[in-house]
Amino acid sequence: MEENNSFPMSVAIKDAYRCGEEEEGMGPICLVKSDNSPIGRICSGDYVIFYDIRGEREIELTQAFTSPGFDRFPININLRTKWVTMIQYDSDLNVKVAFPPLGLIHDTLSEVVSNAGMRQIKITESEKSTHITYFMNGKREDTFPGEDRDLIPSPADVKNFDQSPQMSCAEVTDKIIEAIRGGGYDLICANLANIDVVGHIENRDAIIEAVRTVDHHIGRIVKEARAADIFTVVVADHGTVEKWYYPDGKIDTGHTDSPVPFMIISPDGKQSMELIHGEGGLIDVAPTVLHMLGLSKPDVMTGKSLINSCPSFQSGLKVLLLIVDGWGYNPSNEGNLIAAAQTKVMNSLMEKNPWMCLSASGESVGLPADTVGNSESGHLHLGAGRIVPSDRVRIENSIKDGSFYSNNNLLWAIRGAINDGTNLHLIGIVSFYSSHGSIDYLFALMEMAKNEGLDRVFIHSFLGRRGERPESGAYYVRQIEEKTKQMGTGRVVSVIGRYWALDREHNWDRIEKTYNLIVNGKGRRAIAKI
Repeated sequence: MEENNSFPMSVAIKDAYRCGEEEEGMGPICLVKSDNSPIGRICSGDYVIFYDIRGEREIELTQAFTSPGFDRFPININLRTKWVTMIQYDSDLNVKVAFPPLGLIHDTLSEVVSNAGMRQIKITESEKSTHITYFMNGKREDTFPGEDRDLIPSPADVKNFDQSPQMSCAEVTDKIIEAIRGGGYDLICANLANIDVVGHIENRDAIIEAVRTVDHHIGRIVKEARAADIFTVVVADHGTVEKWYYPDGKIDTGHTDSPVPFMIISPDGKQSMELIHGEGGLIDVAPTVLHMLGLSKPDVMTGKSLINSCPSFQSGLKVLLLIVDGWGYNPSNEGNLIAAAQTKVMNSLMEKNPWMCLSASGESVGLPADTVGNSESGHLHLGAGRIVPSDRVRIENSIKDGSFYSNNNLLWAIRGAINDGTNLHLIGIVSFYSSHGSIDYLFALMEMAKNEGLDRVFIHSFLGRRGERPESGAYYVRQIEEKTKQMGTGRVVSVIGRYWALDREHNWDRIEKTYNLIVNGKGRRAIAKI
């Protein structure tokens, strides 16, 4: 009983597990008093710090609170709140930003191709549209001159993509083939999303089907490119399912620190290229593609071309850059779902064409040392051709050197709540290391609030097991509940799966469920010890 009273939210999560719920899709849980009235709802005048990073999945929920005339679902039009986001999610949001962008990354692959007067197209399905456009273009939202985009909707009628592991891969492939046959593009950049997206779900059969789907469509694409005299560069942005188990045998649904394959496939009748010997990273892909297109890499690109000079190589080719999202390389078959899928097409291509492994994690893609890769940093570095320090590194360094605790916009929210006599709400992912953020950010914000003398702090936690061990949500929420008791500041007042809170496909019914939890207290009840 003491645990139930002292740690009600982590206990409620465990109850949800017993009812068959899992982290990502977990329904809303609301902390209430003994009279069933909700605790810690967001009210007018309150301040909110959304401590997630990355951003593309955080935009919709932020819009529901901050965009004038918001009409995607019913909201309290009289609710006026003041928001700070950890990084810039979207330049149009009416929020303060704790760690503003350092600026656009210029002289990316796409910009150099555009400046040369060449035509290019980006093709993928909507689940990866932000990565191949915004991130690959150096965090630029607009297209470059001569750049087209063909973005196919991902299936919207499924709760999780393991119900449709093929996703929209066939339609994406059709569009790639259409661009190949049209002959009007010097550079085609395409992303096949299935392995990464389905790989985050604990469903072995679905993952194997996703891998086989991608493998099949790689064969279709390469066949057409060869026939059209186009060179195909195959690479991935990070690994996922090639290491599907932790050392103790439990399933790991997150990204990995594996290298990724890099391969150049020549057209029919053309002599294959010779790759350099030695190590490489994702930052070497843009210089290699520019080399193939007959363009000089800009000085800011510190990556190198991976092609050895040889008499048979003539620059000025047409190139297809095919990103097989989440396809890591693991020479061992143990726990390797790519190997388990028996990828006949890729295996054959790797036997017949030059290939090598590239680093796609940690410091090689601007992340802290010994950390896994992700799609954002992967695509960013594929386009940038240089190492770009991530927001994560900036924030973690600021916590280490203490500058985090004097951040003007974070202090604005904390001191504003004190001066106005209102509440501070901390919302975001609960994870030791998600691409959306870390529990350490939450703890640092709680410490800031305590140092400033604010105890009216309410925590709204989003659960998502990507890269976490089974039932880790309860563990992390328990950590937060223990921390609040220890510090005498803060209270976990709501919990919901990231499926409902962090959408990027305009599934407004999901965001509405999250809004109704954190504003109106709609959800399963967890009774607090008052």
